[in-house]
Amino acid sequence: MENQNDTAITPGMQEYINQSDRIRAERTNYINSEVKKWRFDTIAVHGLYSVQDALNFHQGAIIEPAFLSSSQAYRDSDEMAAALAYKIPTWCYSRIANPSTYYYEWTLALLEGYGFSGETSCCSTSSGMSAIFSAVTPFLAVKRRDEPINFVATAQCYGGTFQQFTVRLMKERQIECRWVVDATDIDEWASKIDGNTRFLYGELPSNPQLGFFDIAQVADLAHSHELPLIVDSTIATPALLRPLCHGADIVVQSATKSLTSSGFGICGAVISRKPITANLEEAALRDDFAFNIKLLQNRDLGPNLHPMQAILTLNDIRTLRSKMDLMSRNTMQVAKFLQDHPKVERVEYLGLKNHKLHELASKYMWLVDAEHDELYQKPVNRYGHLMSFCVAGGIEPARRFFDSLQRIWRATDLGRIKSVATIPAISTHQQQGEEARKMAHVPGNMVRLCVGAEHPDDIIADLDQALHKA
Repeated sequence: MENQNDTAITPGMQEYINQSDRIRAERTNYINSEVKKWRFDTIAVHGLYSVQDALNFHQGAIIEPAFLSSSQAYRDSDEMAAALAYKIPTWCYSRIANPSTYYYEWTLALLEGYGFSGETSCCSTSSGMSAIFSAVTPFLAVKRRDEPINFVATAQCYGGTFQQFTVRLMKERQIECRWVVDATDIDEWASKIDGNTRFLYGELPSNPQLGFFDIAQVADLAHSHELPLIVDSTIATPALLRPLCHGADIVVQSATKSLTSSGFGICGAVISRKPITANLEEAALRDDFAFNIKLLQNRDLGPNLHPMQAILTLNDIRTLRSKMDLMSRNTMQVAKFLQDHPKVERVEYLGLKNHKLHELASKYMWLVDAEHDELYQKPVNRYGHLMSFCVAGGIEPARRFFDSLQRIWRATDLGRIKSVATIPAISTHQQQGEEARKMAHVPGNMVRLCVGAEHPDDIIADLDQALHKA
């Protein structure tokens, strides 16, 4: 890691390092001997905040404390020197780390790695967009001035992702993004890769089109070129899909969405397997990608997560599996209703058996631990809370429908405990322009709907009355 080889270790520093090594060994043993044996729900509820942690360090608080402090004090110069050389765990400054964000990161690393035989780590970020930027930046370093750089990404993606890749990377930095239009076509992916490609990037299910691809197949392709696969799994969450288990190297989460279903704030995360497959000169980045971008890259760029937000999101995550199950079941009922409605042109929901990607999505999207749930006692497919549909008649009827909603909120938000709708062409995907929206299959009469935890009958009634006014 940067500049650490220049640090002279004093006897006092070594004592702190030895003590730290013992604590880390105890934590690793706790993870391997206990935590990794827990079910998903138990990890979501407890994370790595143990009774012993609470009693020894936090005056017995049963909920992770919010450390609303900008910095950490040290006992002496030896502890400070060891901490700032990253020889011992530290939260010297909350721009870099904080105990509250540690608990958030440890929990997400365990949930995304649930069922994965290897190790995972997590870097918290201030938003989903900063998570994407944090994940892709290390691979875009210029090694020589005349070197062309490119990366390959799915055209069906969130509008903010499209803008980051198109404007901030392509236009401003001349880094080429090669869009994959049909993400199910592995030959199209392969045709975009050359010696200057740095990574492959995909979003699934995509927002708002419900695009999908074969994760394992694309990961194998990436690894055959010594490239990493980065996956945005915001819509599914680890309750329904864990890309690291299928070969992906890095997962980005806009934890603002489904993970923080209450809607209390903005946050993101980068979760990586250890090690990742990548043609990187820095061995430390390959060995523990998320940890290294946290302590080095993001230390300098500053996309930190506020500790209070870390605690708010942790509190929402505790019931993630049951919420994703409930909202998925509600969405399926709504999708079936809309599929048969005369005012609806078409419905995009991966759970519908006549959807062209249903079989592929069914290969990957499963409610975690359903086989251990008394309600199901067997594996169960769940397809999430996001769907979209096109209102018959075009743009004006779609707007009349949208303006007539009474129970469903009109907003650009998604993943809420409350149902929320938007028209992507005039909101989340407005700035990418008509041509790019056409490439990404986002027509002007498409409505994106995220179904919440209300009774589905009430959501269906609101949709029905609004459609009749379209």
